[in-house]
Amino acid sequence: MALSIYNTLSKTKEVFTPLEGNKVRMYVCGMTVYDFCHLGHGRSMVAFDVITRWLRHSGYELTYVRNITDIDDKIINRANDNGEAFEALTERMIAAMHEDEARLNILKPNMEPRATEHIAGMHSMIQTLIDKGYAYAAGNGDVYYRVGKFVGYGKLSRRRIEDLRIGARIAPDEAKQDPLDFVLWKAAKPGEPSWPSPWGDGRPGWHIECSVMSTCCLGDTFDIHGGGNDLEFPHHENEIAQSEAATGKPYAKAWLHCGMITINGEKMSKSSGNFFTIREVLEKYHPEVVRYLLIGSHYRSPINYSEDNLREAKAALERFYNALKGLPAVAPAAADDFVARFTVAMDDDFNTAGACSVLFELAREVNRLRDTDLPAAAALAARLKSLAALLGVLQLEPDEFLRGDVGGRVDVQAIEALIEARLLARSNKDWAGSDQIRDQLAALGVVLEDSKGVTSWRLAE
Repeated sequence: MALSIYNTLSKTKEVFTPLEGNKVRMYVCGMTVYDFCHLGHGRSMVAFDVITRWLRHSGYELTYVRNITDIDDKIINRANDNGEAFEALTERMIAAMHEDEARLNILKPNMEPRATEHIAGMHSMIQTLIDKGYAYAAGNGDVYYRVGKFVGYGKLSRRRIEDLRIGARIAPDEAKQDPLDFVLWKAAKPGEPSWPSPWGDGRPGWHIECSVMSTCCLGDTFDIHGGGNDLEFPHHENEIAQSEAATGKPYAKAWLHCGMITINGEKMSKSSGNFFTIREVLEKYHPEVVRYLLIGSHYRSPINYSEDNLREAKAALERFYNALKGLPAVAPAAADDFVARFTVAMDDDFNTAGACSVLFELAREVNRLRDTDLPAAAALAARLKSLAALLGVLQLEPDEFLRGDVGGRVDVQAIEALIEARLLARSNKDWAGSDQIRDQLAALGVVLEDSKGVTSWRLAE
């Protein structure tokens, strides 16, 4: 079965064929770095991380570009509120974003361009659009894109210009010729960061940033453009209009959009105040639990954030790690049937939910074999881990995960020293001393589990 992906542009599932041999070029809209990343951002990061892993596993030579928006109104306002330079704010937030990614086991993109590094390229594309009649300088330092001139505007989101014009208005401080026109270059306001340009000091509009960074890194036409489905309109629609008008070529062959994280049915967003940062969630839940929550549903589906759903993700991982626990490290079994069904699921538009179902079947088979054929169970467990690695999970030592130590809350060495002391007391038939140590560990929130002469531990819920 060939890899098929759902293309938002065509609204159909298509067999994926790269533009050039087995080389794949993918651009994904990244973060606007004015605050810590929330779990909705984490959903996009993880979704395209899994897509990256599967494309590379499938033999494609992938170049993955994910941008950083490091200048916009929110960044300027937050920096002013903090009394700091916008560069200091963005550097801190970029570092925090990378920390969050590392904890969620997200691979780094090949390139991570920043908007402020591509100002000259934005000037060039804007001037090209002006020269071709697709943009105009308003005379006040602003430059706007002329939406009505681009034939096919709305082809990604299936919106019609006639419908968009209904109720559209021009704000008193705007110099647009048409209410649908959008800004490419903003004139500088007093005290704001700005760059010199042919139209006066100012800064770029949001949409032009991605058109320039994507084509600079990947060429005028590339294979995949991705992002959250909230970006489909107007951001991605405007990217198409700018890029194709400037280059005269198709922009992205396929568009992939991941679903949102919702809370009580509403999109998680900072603007509405209903959000949890990634690091807030990681204070309570192991990073693999959070990652599993994000891969347990198909990437295009919304995910409802709740404590119950996180607990279900934790329980699922505990089932996997208990299946892996106590088995020797050996070469993976062929497990052709499991591998084939896992591949079918992932080749069907990166269906991680279906792939996880195959992993559960593998885990059940490991448990069935472990008491009757330990070598076979161990080999099958190794295959379970190798397939799970393609989803970015089950790569820890089982005891490490099952202990439930989130964020290094306890001193592992001290706990294991007490456990050794308890085992020594038990071997000396010092039952009172053994019970005293168990009580001491219980006071630390440590639960002991004795099985077949081996003691393991975990933290209480």
